[in-house]
Amino acid sequence: MSVSISIPELLQTPVKRRSLWREWNQLPRFLRLVLLLMFAMTGFSVVYLYSILSAELPSVKKSRDFTQKHFEQNIIPTERKESVAEVQQIEPPHNKSKEEGKDLLKKFSIRNEIKRFEIEEAGPTNQYQEAVVEAFKHAWKGYREYAWGHDHLKPISKSFHNWFGIGLTLIDALDTMYIMGLKEEFQEAREWVANKLDFNINKDVNFFETTIRVLGGLLSTYHLSQDKMFLEKAVDIANHLMPCFKTRSGVPYSDVNLKTGFAHAPLWGSDSSVSEVSTVQLEFRDLSRVTGSPKYEEAAFHVSKYLHTLPKKDGLVPMFINADKGHFRTHSTLTLGARADTYYEYLLKQWIQTGRNISWLKEDYMEAVEGVMKNLVRKSQPKQLVFVGELLSGRNYSPKMDHLVCFLSGTLILGYHYGMPTSHQRLAEQLMETCYQMYASTATFLSPEIAYFNMKDGGGSDIIIKSNDAHNLLRPETVESLWYMYYFTRNETYRRWGWNIFQAFERYTKVKTGGYTTIGDVRNPLFVRPRDLMESFFLGETLKYFYLLFSDKQELLSLDKLVFNTEAHPLPIYNNR
Repeated sequence: MSVSISIPELLQTPVKRRSLWREWNQLPRFLRLVLLLMFAMTGFSVVYLYSILSAELPSVKKSRDFTQKHFEQNIIPTERKESVAEVQQIEPPHNKSKEEGKDLLKKFSIRNEIKRFEIEEAGPTNQYQEAVVEAFKHAWKGYREYAWGHDHLKPISKSFHNWFGIGLTLIDALDTMYIMGLKEEFQEAREWVANKLDFNINKDVNFFETTIRVLGGLLSTYHLSQDKMFLEKAVDIANHLMPCFKTRSGVPYSDVNLKTGFAHAPLWGSDSSVSEVSTVQLEFRDLSRVTGSPKYEEAAFHVSKYLHTLPKKDGLVPMFINADKGHFRTHSTLTLGARADTYYEYLLKQWIQTGRNISWLKEDYMEAVEGVMKNLVRKSQPKQLVFVGELLSGRNYSPKMDHLVCFLSGTLILGYHYGMPTSHQRLAEQLMETCYQMYASTATFLSPEIAYFNMKDGGGSDIIIKSNDAHNLLRPETVESLWYMYYFTRNETYRRWGWNIFQAFERYTKVKTGGYTTIGDVRNPLFVRPRDLMESFFLGETLKYFYLLFSDKQELLSLDKLVFNTEAHPLPIYNNR
């Protein structure tokens, strides 16, 4: 059976075809904009993928899992414009042998007259220091058994966590072990650094964190031990980090791949944190002074000089800066907490490190402290605790204070020691009391990560802890400031406060099988919610500052001869520019 289909005349009539351009122009403007964005994103993605494959395939074994592995490592190579800082760099030995890497170090003239820290008596001298050393040995036991050579210990699961994969805890703890007189532990760690530590790995690292923990730790350990192996490793990691400075402004990118040298903005945005770009100068300057090669100091100090020229609010800086454009992010929060804190610390410490000869560093620091007093300092109710809040979008005040802000007491009293006004000393004392109360006011005697302060008359508690902020990360800032305050005042109150905090760490964060853990809730002693992680700074900073706080000798590490970087690694003071 056949079926005949009749086609309507309307459908048989030829249709006049309109041009694509006319069709495009008749689309709504918003739809055209959306389509244009889609086309642009597709084109960018094609170019992006091509740059990845063309840059990586020659040096990576071709295999079926290359693409997956590539993106897991966050490698996105592309060309970047040279920095206006005109840094003469020694490129990292991307695919070179270890022998070629050693040849690279021969280009440096290592001077023999480098300053050495004098430690008259390494090892504990009283029961409080002995307790701290035992805590360190307990933490080290867990790290050695379950996380040796890795970044962080996970003490509860008896495993490890790698952030960068370069032994952060081990390197961070080197100078702590040396200061405590733990010779066997130090020697074993030294052998790992000499024989196992390899920076030529296909891994993205954070420029700032690697500088303060790894470069700072290696330099400090070199100055303590005079073992040139640590200096060679310091030169090695610095060369792998130098590509970060290759931006149009000279302000460094936040991340770099150690193997390829590809530096880039963070994956979460286009800007670098102001604290991160302004808190690498002590380390890179020291490396230049040690090696006689000025390129490290020139690249890092260019950033400080550049930030000096940018407009600020009463000396206060926003949280973010674009590395390529060299501009602060507008309407950014003004804070002394995360992402801005250590900018202020390194203004003062750079001035000290260079023999107090660069006047604008001191002037910028003093202006900033005055800006803090004017814009951020308030008092809580009903106990009148002095705290440092934030200006949201640079305008709206928030009574929020990070535990990180507790570094400020130590910085202020250090500045007062070097001739800053008595108002700095007074604020240091007031903030020290507040930071201690952030511990003493909780049921565990441990501080939350963030506190809010009550500013209403007739309210209840001065300190308000929100559930999302109730965790404790074993941070060092309060203990750090307690040490500075005790060092300069010899007021035993600060040691008593420190002992109370140390006992709380022992009670609520110690893991029986070895190590200490961060906890999720300082408000509930029956359910602290352990997080199963021991950050490297617990050994590099927190326990070191406890040990120094309980020292009976003020000159164990003299603050007239050295300056501590923000990761508690001591570096020498140079009496010239």
